[in-house]
Amino acid sequence: MNEPKPIESKPRTRRPSVAKTTQTRQAIVAAALDVFLERGFSDARMEDVAARAGVAKGTVYRYFTDKEALFEGVLREVIAVPLAHLTLMSPEPGVRLRDAIWSVVLPIVRDMERSKRAPVFRLILAESSRFPALAIMFRELVFDPIAEIIRRLAQRGVETGELTTDALVRFPHLMIAPNMLAVLWNGVFDPEHPLDMEAMFAAHLDIMFGKDESGCGPPAPQS
Repeated sequence: MNEPKPIESKPRTRRPSVAKTTQTRQAIVAAALDVFLERGFSDARMEDVAARAGVAKGTVYRYFTDKEALFEGVLREVIAVPLAHLTLMSPEPGVRLRDAIWSVVLPIVRDMERSKRAPVFRLILAESSRFPALAIMFRELVFDPIAEIIRRLAQRGVETGELTTDALVRFPHLMIAPNMLAVLWNGVFDPEHPLDMEAMFAAHLDIMFGKDESGCGPPAPQS
């Protein structure tokens, strides 16, 4: 009588750790950012991103289903996530709204080019006529949340008398517009003579809140 053969157990497939998965995703996003900025959205290829990240092409598709999903991942990691803390912005009692905005926005303004947020914004403007989904992604992930924060803070400014009109409540775009213009000017219109974004934003606060005479607010633009 033949004895039954022992059942061979299949080797367990070890899943990558959470840390490894996060590291791989971050590497793909960083590589995608560089490829998008170098080649534009239209000419960027998933295999180029994989090669830059040092992973197989199939690995990229494991995290992102297509190129649009990959670009959305870049927007989230490069812009939306770093700016997510703005949703918690609420001036402490006794702190002027003007000063609160200055302290929060100034680091963002100073970091626009180094963080590559400015080049990403310029890329979206350049490609959105052919790929309108990119502009929609930017608006939903970045602009709309920031606009809602500005609208909320502006309403407080109206109530406390720091703002004399409700223009910023109705048009939160007004607070963002100078920085967007500076990004375009410095990268497209006249990169050889870039605007001082910090001084420009300080001047804009003077327009929105009135000239700061207290001596404790943002410095006046240098001539």
